[in-house]
Amino acid sequence: MDQIFSVSRMLLGQNAWNTLKHGHGKEKPACQFPETVQTRVAEAALPDYLPDLVRLEWAYYQAGRDRTEIPQASDEILINPALHVFHHSWILSPLFKKDSSCKPVPVPKEEYVLIWRHPDTGQVRLAAADAEDLLALKIAVDEQTLADVADQGNLTTGQLEDLMLKEIHYGLLIGPRSKIRRDPVFFPKKASIDRNVTEVGIFTLQWHITHACDMACKHCYDRSKRKAVTLNQGRDVMADFYRFCREHNIRGHVCFSGGNPFLHPDFESLYRTAVSSGFTCSILANPVSRSRVEKLIHIRHPTYYQVSLEGLPDHNDEIRGSGSYARVIDFLGILRDLKVTSAVMLTLTRENMDQVLPLAERLRGHADHFTFNRLSLTGEGAGLALPDPEAYVRFLHQYNDACGNNPILGMKDNLINIIRHREKQPLFGGCTAFGCGAAFSFLALLPDGEVHACRKFPSLLGNAYTESISGIYHSEPAVKYRQGSASCTECGLKTVCGGCMAVTSSMGLDMTSDRDPFCFID
Repeated sequence: MDQIFSVSRMLLGQNAWNTLKHGHGKEKPACQFPETVQTRVAEAALPDYLPDLVRLEWAYYQAGRDRTEIPQASDEILINPALHVFHHSWILSPLFKKDSSCKPVPVPKEEYVLIWRHPDTGQVRLAAADAEDLLALKIAVDEQTLADVADQGNLTTGQLEDLMLKEIHYGLLIGPRSKIRRDPVFFPKKASIDRNVTEVGIFTLQWHITHACDMACKHCYDRSKRKAVTLNQGRDVMADFYRFCREHNIRGHVCFSGGNPFLHPDFESLYRTAVSSGFTCSILANPVSRSRVEKLIHIRHPTYYQVSLEGLPDHNDEIRGSGSYARVIDFLGILRDLKVTSAVMLTLTRENMDQVLPLAERLRGHADHFTFNRLSLTGEGAGLALPDPEAYVRFLHQYNDACGNNPILGMKDNLINIIRHREKQPLFGGCTAFGCGAAFSFLALLPDGEVHACRKFPSLLGNAYTESISGIYHSEPAVKYRQGSASCTECGLKTVCGGCMAVTSSMGLDMTSDRDPFCFID
């Protein structure tokens, strides 16, 4: 009883909880406890929310014991048979957050709560349902066509298709499997493989719509003059990316970048086109005015807005220009006010490696996420230096330890998984959730239509203005990048690592045969 109804016990306090348990009686099973609470709530002066809360706790407990068979895929969209929907008059879902240091107080307000087992992992999940969740479930129950639903509301067919794919990814719905998955020969025999590593659910197109930029950073990978994408070219690309995603049963994500995408005269129109097509969108850019961000929010909230800092104020301003550190800090405040998730990225060099963790401490309360990429010695970056490999390994240990104490720190460099594997810590997905996802779950599109496997080094695959994205994705060069280095073939961490091909290539090595020169696995 104490474990099953632990949230109720915590909120009531031990004395009131013991009295309530005594009133229930030892002879009655736990499944009847919600009925007992309902009958005693008035006479025992119990909180009004308690009957709903104990029903929710009992349902959560039962979900963990439920053995209902859940199909992992279906040609038709089905509701997960292990899903249960609860409707009550209190906000209770935050009480179930295991990472919360203090439990919030229930608030009297209508809430729908979903409890389900994920088809892939079997993990029991509990979450408040938002309007999109409820819409997707209604569509599945009513068996409506998305075109009819789009006609009735303010969402496009593309947005509705993306919504259904999102709910399949969450496990609330069962639908077709993703057609983008790792070839079985990719996996070493000793690798631990699960569907999340083999199969792409979200595909990212990093779209550099212009090379125009209002900064001149000393580590810039590419200052080549390329003609910006036109509005018509952009619309054609979005239509092609839409076809690519639907052909492969994946959700599309467009990450707008540059240069500075805000310097493109049609940025807002391109953003609107991507949103209307059903793609989630993020932004990699420099600080802009509050009004420019508000215009995008009016179309749809970006999933995140990423800016860059290269270290503490003096070093950052040496790399990115005088006053840039202060402008970023001020802009992070604007993003926080507008409730836009903020991310800060640092390009790690020999000179700023010791500033990464101090900067992370300064960014507490300013940014939602902070992480780093190692410098690729490409373009202007060739004039800078990477750290000594042994010093870098020591830094990675410090960084991994710091991640447990600073909630904004994120993990991106694949090599951190070597440390986490040795210390028997849970592994993370790697640079793009698939180790190196270059040409697998990610493509970079440049303003002139060139498509690259990774933006950090020359890795040309084709041109989206003359070829289809599907044709480029399945081309021989793309397959080569997906395979990564042959030196990683037998490594058990390849599924979540593979090193960094950009660093390897930029140091004059062969990324198809040589391993990441910073790799320190035995």
